[in-house]
Amino acid sequence: MKIKLHYAWIIVIVTFLTFLAVQGVRLSFGAFVEPWEKEFSMDRGTTSLISTLSFIIYGLSQPVIGKLVDKLGARIILSISTLLVGISIFLTSYVNHPWQLFILYGVIVSIGVGGASNVAATVVVTNWFNEKRGLAFGIMEAGFGAGQMLLVPGSLMLIHWFDWKLTVLILGMFLMVIVFPIVLLFLRNHPSEKGLLPIGGYSKEENTIIKNQSNKNFSMWEVFNKRQFWFLILPFAICGFTTTGLMDTHLIPFSHDHGFSTSVTSTAVSILAGFNIVGILISGVIADRWSSRKILFILYAVRALSICILLYSHNPALLLVFATLFGLVDFATVAPTQLLATQYFKNYSVGFILGWLFLSHQIGSALGAYIPGLLYNETGNYNLSFYASIIILVGAAIFNLLLPEPNHIKSRVNTKNKSVSQT
Repeated sequence: MKIKLHYAWIIVIVTFLTFLAVQGVRLSFGAFVEPWEKEFSMDRGTTSLISTLSFIIYGLSQPVIGKLVDKLGARIILSISTLLVGISIFLTSYVNHPWQLFILYGVIVSIGVGGASNVAATVVVTNWFNEKRGLAFGIMEAGFGAGQMLLVPGSLMLIHWFDWKLTVLILGMFLMVIVFPIVLLFLRNHPSEKGLLPIGGYSKEENTIIKNQSNKNFSMWEVFNKRQFWFLILPFAICGFTTTGLMDTHLIPFSHDHGFSTSVTSTAVSILAGFNIVGILISGVIADRWSSRKILFILYAVRALSICILLYSHNPALLLVFATLFGLVDFATVAPTQLLATQYFKNYSVGFILGWLFLSHQIGSALGAYIPGLLYNETGNYNLSFYASIIILVGAAIFNLLLPEPNHIKSRVNTKNKSVSQT
């Protein structure tokens, strides 16, 4: 019997590939920290400032990207952004002074990365899925983990074998020649462009983009006055601080400070990325079946525990234990957070809400990249940054417990309880 694949799954695969390539390149920043310090005679704080600027530009772009996605569609935004990152990374090999690196990587690359981000991808996936949306978000988000697993250690090894300039040339060509054409040719904004219905049809959930686009005249202050908005925003900022900010910028230098070789560090990053993919997919599947707010409570609590382990990882075994545990909860927070956002704010513009949500994540990431670098210059280690991260992660876990359950979860529980009582 021939099984026909719904085109919605092609959309998920394309967004997965986009994240693997574009975000994988962004997550490789830590591999370039030491080579850039040697090449341009910069200290750790200055190098961290490049990452901080990158996160700020990335974050500020998110509400703007959300509006552009509503007007131009996700296909145009994702494809152009992928090409922009490819060209910019390629040109990085010709940089001769630190200020050029700040402009090219910190600003131009970051604008492209901001466009090829969760905001545009979440909108297009929401268009194509009214059922199995959590799973679709999970697969899409797994692109981050796949990029981290392939491109971060790949960049480390290419730098080790050759140099950083050849590495960025290869990364740039990969984005321009392979990924950009695939996104442009295969991505579609709406099922109607292929003469299809979304998975689950239009009747299962009313929170599709079509309904959201009919309510573009809502008040921002109405959104800002909602408890759900802030209790999603604040933990997600902490998420950014402790993942793409702290770990993706400083884990590799931290490992080298502890005397771990390039091969051990690469292994740890690969394990972290591999379990990151597993955690993302599991969280996406569970989010379709269980309370997202409770999932997030567990994820933030486990992340705090993993950083406790990292503080005492003076041998390779503990570093690998940390990598496994942190990987499972690294980007696993994104799918449940996205799902809650589409449930709480189903009557608003998805692009607008997600733009603000990921702005908070990037503000956290910027602080997580810069403050630990600054403290490292003052103290010579990352201990204070790790202790602070543990404390704020506990706060993030509590914030998620204080969120209300979305209405459809409540109705599902009530229906189940009613059927049990009738039995």
